[in-house]
Amino acid sequence: MAKQIRLNAFEMNCVGHQSPGLWTHPGDRSGEYNRLTYWMELARTLERGRFDGIFLADVLGVYDVFGGSAEAALRHATQVPVNDPLMLVPAMASVTRHLGFGVTCNLSYEPPYPFARRMSTLDHLTEGRVGWNVVTGYLDSAAKAMGLDRQTGHDERYDVADEYMEVMYKLWEGSWEDDAVVRDRRSGTFTRPEKVHRVVHRGADYRLDAIHLCEPSPQRTPVLYQAGTSPKGREFAARHAECVFMSGPSAKVIAPRVAAIRRLAAEHGRDPTDILMFSLMTVIVAPTDAEARAKHEAYRQHVSHDGALALMSAWTGVDLFAYDAETPIRHVENDAGRTAMDNITRADPDRVWTVRDVAEHVGIGGIGPVVVGSPVRVVDELERWVEATGVDGFNLAYAVRPDTFAEIVNLVVPELQRRGRYKTDYAPGTLREKLFGPGRARLGASHPAARYRRERRGEADRPLREALRNGQHTAFG
Repeated sequence: MAKQIRLNAFEMNCVGHQSPGLWTHPGDRSGEYNRLTYWMELARTLERGRFDGIFLADVLGVYDVFGGSAEAALRHATQVPVNDPLMLVPAMASVTRHLGFGVTCNLSYEPPYPFARRMSTLDHLTEGRVGWNVVTGYLDSAAKAMGLDRQTGHDERYDVADEYMEVMYKLWEGSWEDDAVVRDRRSGTFTRPEKVHRVVHRGADYRLDAIHLCEPSPQRTPVLYQAGTSPKGREFAARHAECVFMSGPSAKVIAPRVAAIRRLAAEHGRDPTDILMFSLMTVIVAPTDAEARAKHEAYRQHVSHDGALALMSAWTGVDLFAYDAETPIRHVENDAGRTAMDNITRADPDRVWTVRDVAEHVGIGGIGPVVVGSPVRVVDELERWVEATGVDGFNLAYAVRPDTFAEIVNLVVPELQRRGRYKTDYAPGTLREKLFGPGRARLGASHPAARYRRERRGEADRPLREALRNGQHTAFG
């Protein structure tokens, strides 16, 4: 049986997202990003197309590396203005039954305790359809906005993230036992106190002494996404991630990264098949190849080169404003996102990128490939990409909203289904069960979160009266 291909919509609570300048296209409505109906309509469209989920990117700070200011980003709506992604989820969940929601939140500036509650709340309200894209940030402007002089070093951010995840697992997995909540009207007991435990954590970067505020949600720990594929990012993904998002311009760039993460996962004692890989791609489809090419050419007329270079300058930490358009881009290592720089310097040694190349490529769909053609041609390319890289599916960016996603649902999905490469209906259960199979609502036993769980205890536990007298007595150190 052919491998099923998975699809997420790659979105952001802003204008244009990965295609700077295309908000000026007469068919684009992404400027309506600040209206709930805009997002509810998208959710309905994606569920009609049996998308696995919507992957909501986010960024704190502004893209102010290009030219040393935020002028280009502001002028061309390069991911600014940008609203909070978490606020969108309940509205989209209210008009869908199956669509998953992967939400990007930067742990560098989120205290663990309130963030744990926020994600548990979303998991309850979506009935187990939420995921968290774990990021550590890449912008100095975000650090300055939070009162710091600059962001922490790249590799150090991942060391901090490892401890952050430990705190989250303790709260989500270990604070409340599965049978803590009884809702017993006769006795007047809602929660059995002896089944709820303080989390005491004393680490290098975090200190905590608290009970998680939420009763166990359907998944407890949300589905864990991760999008960093630098060497340090791959190590982090191998330990923690269930879904990994990769961006790169060619299969030659993506394939070794997929293999590396699966190999590292096995070394960490995890089943490599417990990590799904998603590659960035933009699809421009029409009934015929000629119509698709004409559409692509029309889109290119609206690309903002300065907006694209503002994106890439921030992703790489290199001010591309300072270089001539024909200047080849050399590798520079700094504390911004390292994957973006590797994509255009080292990952594919057969290609030399100039500043002009970057502006034209990033202008539609970011650093990922753009596939243009009829449904048959597009699906041929999706299948080829899966075979060449080993990915499980795609995070599909849009060129123009709402047309890009509507056309994928109307034209590409039926062709995938005709070839037996795409589901015709959703599986039941939580997002994790839809991705990994029935009975998998919670993280598997090989995941590091599992070590913080408590086994369900019998009725021989301490009497309720003793628990009330002694208080919450058990803690994780």
